[in-house]
Amino acid sequence: MKKILQDLSFAELESLILSLGEKKFRAKQLYDGLMRGKKISAINIPASLKGRLTEEYEDEPLKIIKTLTSSDGTEKYLFALADGNVIEGVLMKYKYGNTQCVSTQVGCRMGCKFCASTLGGLIRNLTSGEILCQVLAVNALHSDGGKRGVTNVVLMGSGEPLDNYANTVSFIKNLSAEGGINISPRNVSLSTCGIVPAIYRLAEEGLPVNLTVSLHQTTDDGRARTMPVAKKYTIDEILKACAFYFEKTGRRYIFEYSLIDGENCFDKNAEELICLLKGKPCHVNLIRLNEVKERNLKALSDKRAYAFLGLLEKGGLSATLRRQIGSDIGGACGQLRANYLEK
Repeated sequence: MKKILQDLSFAELESLILSLGEKKFRAKQLYDGLMRGKKISAINIPASLKGRLTEEYEDEPLKIIKTLTSSDGTEKYLFALADGNVIEGVLMKYKYGNTQCVSTQVGCRMGCKFCASTLGGLIRNLTSGEILCQVLAVNALHSDGGKRGVTNVVLMGSGEPLDNYANTVSFIKNLSAEGGINISPRNVSLSTCGIVPAIYRLAEEGLPVNLTVSLHQTTDDGRARTMPVAKKYTIDEILKACAFYFEKTGRRYIFEYSLIDGENCFDKNAEELICLLKGKPCHVNLIRLNEVKERNLKALSDKRAYAFLGLLEKGGLSATLRRQIGSDIGGACGQLRANYLEK
């Protein structure tokens, strides 16, 4: 597999162009084209330079090979990578803008039982450029008269972002770079299953992204039933890491809590959640489970989901029930890729 030009910052791209004996302005031409989602061969630079670059770098590191559109306007994409692997992503449309969910790995090794991404295990990490190319491809589809098509990014697709730490951080820096697509880290949400040392490390990066932690249970034993990572890091350790993140960034953190019938949605779970989180600078995002056919986990009814939300609110927690979107196109992580590979 060739290298990926989109892995480079503008400064690194400029150094590359100068090392090839080209004028400095060629770097700006090349960078502008890449940030518009163009292939190297489609950018307005000399053919000789295109040839030299494509000998060493992928002309098209990623392309959209399938698009599904939900009745609510949500779009789900299947992306093909240059090595033949496939990943997926989602574009969710809101009044405030368009939020794209990106993948950080091909597959995942975390083993969470409610997620389709982990069914085949981890194949490999994505490079920072491959993560960025997902945004560039979708932004190019939806840009209108120079207006940015993607305004917010969530790292909640296939893979655990903090298990691919260096590439994830590099992606966020390149995503937010001036002169590029320039999406602020404050408009980026990073979802983790709770890799505690990496949360501390992220807090020191100076990137004020929105930290989202998959909690899904109120006790370590309960959490370990569906999330193997809970055997390594306790809820108490996660809470301390989140407090450190808030101290360093000033950013409120979010806990995701998927409501699984018969597992974590009893009144006592609400009471335990209130006891655990009340008074902390956090928000609870309740999620109605997207059922995965390979798993024996069932979603909660809307009535019971709203009842659970009511208990949290009555107990003084900041909480919301996530709006269900894209359910008619398999909106959950890994479902489209899993179906594609099965076929």
